[in-house]
Amino acid sequence: DRGKGLVPAEPGRPRHAAQRDEVAGILRGIARLVEERAERDLDPGLGHAPDVRLRGAQLFEAGGQVGQRGGQHRHAGLGKLACHHPAFARADNAGPHTIAAAGRTDAGVHGTGQVATVDLARDWQPFRLGEALNFHLRPLPVAILAVAQVADDFHARFSAVERRYLFRLIERRAPLTHDAGLAWRVQNRLDVAAMRAGAAHLIGLHDFTTFRSTMCQAKSPVKTIDEIGIEEMPYPGGREIRFTLRARSFLHNQVRSIVGTLERVGAGGWTPEDVKTALEAKNRAACGPVCPPDGLYLTGVGYPVEVF
Repeated sequence: DRGKGLVPAEPGRPRHAAQRDEVAGILRGIARLVEERAERDLDPGLGHAPDVRLRGAQLFEAGGQVGQRGGQHRHAGLGKLACHHPAFARADNAGPHTIAAAGRTDAGVHGTGQVATVDLARDWQPFRLGEALNFHLRPLPVAILAVAQVADDFHARFSAVERRYLFRLIERRAPLTHDAGLAWRVQNRLDVAAMRAGAAHLIGLHDFTTFRSTMCQAKSPVKTIDEIGIEEMPYPGGREIRFTLRARSFLHNQVRSIVGTLERVGAGGWTPEDVKTALEAKNRAACGPVCPPDGLYLTGVGYPVEVF
């Protein structure tokens, strides 16, 4: 019954078993989604809308750091781990649900405000669905923060009008311990004012060919960056510098290319005007170094109407 979202349990099969299968199917869809995230970062504007009508939305967070080996952090697709989770073994007869996320990120990048939509066969209570998913997701570093019912034409990716990213940079000589894998450490002192001056050249509508990966599949390098904020705050043994970027969508490696270039400005290797020169060159070779993914977080996605 598409109108009510209710599907009766199979004859002789408890309804809770059918619900368990649906939860497992959603988990398998999340696994496939996160595995794609580990392979490449695609521009959110790419792709085609799946041929489904979506009514459930989840706000979730996912850590890019999934484990350790030999004392060093390793980054991998969570989907490969999730496929071996007992929740999936119990759902061999349930097909995976189609999960559509607001965007995909590189391996090692974190998400604290990722949004996904899924077509549900049953009329779940949002709270109960969130609790069920979190129970079966353990111990993976993925957590459902909120669940909401949405209109059939709502899509996590194509309905989004804004995406927000945070990049954490720690400036200190001592290695990171608690934030290892969660921030980028640099040892040199950075000039925050110079970085702000360099970032000002990137605000607005521009051709960002210089600041996108050569593997980027976006049809156009033209994007509009609405905001690049740079703030500093105390940090044990040094200080933390936070970059916040806001735009409707971003190109492959665009945020990491921008932060890596601005770090060179802060270190004195580039001048703020060099950022403008690089942008106008429209040549990937003119870009500064691409910073590591450790400090990058997808912190939020905006929609025309409030979802959660």
